[in-house]
Amino acid sequence: MRRLIDISATLQAGIAADPPGLGPDIEYFTHADTANDLLAFFPGATRDDLPDGEGWAHEWVRATTHNGTHLDAPYHYSAVMDGGARAATIDEIPLDWCLQPAVKLDFRHLPAGYVATATDVENELSRIGHTLSPLEIVVVNTSAGSRHGRDDYVASGCGMGRDATLYLLERGVRLTGTDAWSWDAPFVHTAARYATNHDPSIIWEGHRVGREIGYCHLEKLSGLEQLPATGFQISCFPVKIKAASAGWTRAVAIFESQAS
Repeated sequence: MRRLIDISATLQAGIAADPPGLGPDIEYFTHADTANDLLAFFPGATRDDLPDGEGWAHEWVRATTHNGTHLDAPYHYSAVMDGGARAATIDEIPLDWCLQPAVKLDFRHLPAGYVATATDVENELSRIGHTLSPLEIVVVNTSAGSRHGRDDYVASGCGMGRDATLYLLERGVRLTGTDAWSWDAPFVHTAARYATNHDPSIIWEGHRVGREIGYCHLEKLSGLEQLPATGFQISCFPVKIKAASAGWTRAVAIFESQAS
C-alpha cells in the first residue's frame, strides 16, 4: 500500500512566510460574485437559469514564483551553470530529477544563522548510516520548519554553505530542499557576518554553487519532522512556466509498503 505525506506549505496571504513586501496577494471570488460573469457567455440567460443562482468560484493571485513551496531552477542563482553554460530555467528541468528516492538530514539542533559545512553533512549521513547515490533528493529539516507563518520564520533555521552544497552535488545529487525560507542561512545573520569581515564570498554562497554544478532546490517545505531519514521518495514536479527562475510544486513524500 502506498502512503503519501504532503510536505508542502499552503500558499496563503497575510502570514509571515516571506520578507515584508514579498508575500502573495489572493483575491477570492464566490459563486454569488461571479454569476453575471458566467451569464455573459449565454445571452438571454438569467440567474434563475443557474442552480441557486451561482456562478463559479475563482481567485486572482498575485505572487512571485518563489512564494509558497517552490522549486528553484539554476537560472535563479545565475545566468550560467556548469562552469559557463546557459543556466536552465524551470521549464527545462529534467523530470527525472523530480521523482527520486530521498534522504532527510536532521539539522534542527543547529542554531539560526549557522552555515552547515561538508563535515556536518558527512557526520549526519554517518549517523543515519546512508551513502548517497546519484540523483537522490536530499532535504534538510531545520528549526525554521516549526516557525512557518510566524514573525521570526524568515530569520530562523540554519543554511547550507558552499562546501556543504558541493559535497552533495559532487556525489551526483541534483535536487535538494529545505523547510527554511532559503537554502542559504537567513540573510539577517549573513549580513551581520559581512558587516564584520566584508567577505563577499559568504553572500548567497550555497545558491551560487549552481554556477559550477547546476542543481535545483526546494524551499519552504513543511512537515519534514514527520519523515524518517531514508526509505521514501519525493515527488516535486514544478509548474511549467516559460523561461522562469522557479515553479510552484506540491511536494509529496511517497512510501511504498511491502506486500505481506
